[in-house]
Amino acid sequence: MEVKIGVTYSAKEIVLESTRKSSEIEKDVADALKSGGVLSLTDEKGRTVLIPIEKLAYLEIGEPSERRVGFGSI
Repeated sequence: MEVKIGVTYSAKEIVLESTRKSSEIEKDVADALKSGGVLSLTDEKGRTVLIPIEKLAYLEIGEPSERRVGFGSI
């Protein structure tokens, strides 16, 4: 599952690949919003991203798109 995270006052978004289901990620976000704490997400390589929930601008959850390599006609 590809997760894109927007953080306030930052032009770049955080992108990570997670092995978790979208419903599990949504629950983590909802829990962090309720507690006003920190959103913690771990990618498929075991790296953890911690985001203070008040700095969360948006979160996009979706299937990763296949990357095309080379040239082709449209």
